[in-house]
Amino acid sequence: MKGQKLTKKQLAVLNFIEDYTEENGHSPSYREICEGLGLSSVSAVAEHIDNLVTKGVIRKTPGEARSLEILDYKHTETVNLFKSKMMDASLEEQAVLAQAAEILGLELG
Repeated sequence: MKGQKLTKKQLAVLNFIEDYTEENGHSPSYREICEGLGLSSVSAVAEHIDNLVTKGVIRKTPGEARSLEILDYKHTETVNLFKSKMMDASLEEQAVLAQAAEILGLELG
């Protein structure tokens, strides 16, 4: 999340996208998010989505419907990056990296 906290509405949007995607096999439309959360307009949803993209929490493919994807910090690429950084790091840096990996819930072992 790049160190930024989510607002209550952003968290609600994120949770709705996650639940909907699990149940339906694809992400919801902006209109479905609007209706599902009782938001005032589709433009309000778009603003929340844009903010979540900016914060690095979700990704969307421009021009493609139902392309919302929640980013998982447990991706193999992230784990591999942490492992490679650990090899070249000082003991102090390793401790910081280990703590960051723990916060993110990464399995480095």
